[in-house]
Amino acid sequence: MQPANIPPQVEQVRFGRGLGTRRVIPSRDTGGAFGLVEHDLPPHQLGSPMHTHELEDEYSYVLSGRLCAQIGSAVLHAGAGEVIAKPRGIPHAFWNGEADTVRFLELIAPGGFEEYFFELAAALNARDLATMSTIRTRYRLTVMPESVPELMERYALHPMF
Repeated sequence: MQPANIPPQVEQVRFGRGLGTRRVIPSRDTGGAFGLVEHDLPPHQLGSPMHTHELEDEYSYVLSGRLCAQIGSAVLHAGAGEVIAKPRGIPHAFWNGEADTVRFLELIAPGGFEEYFFELAAALNARDLATMSTIRTRYRLTVMPESVPELMERYALHPMF
């Protein structure tokens, strides 16, 4: 890990008008133990459709606003100072159903998957389905795009494009 007096590399991406991601601690600085990113999600935006991670667990620590998530069949809500655990192997989605932007830290363990956001952003923004599929396969992520219409309607979410 970098000494505290040296600022970490800052790199940011945004997915359409939706999810924004900023690199906080790359897993290369933790020996692969974990990666940490900061997300912001504007009001009434879907962060991700239902999807399943094969290799890693995610923990979302809410800094401000209110994060909503579906983990399996359970729907959870977390405010500032609260955590939502998204275990590997269990389908999950997340969104902001509120009027204010939600900001949260995403701890990913083991590390490595935090790079997914930085690799996927250009392909998703260009709507390059082939490249998106290749990236998801490399990260062993199963995405359920058929969940998007139901999540959008049920929680009154806006499209990211």
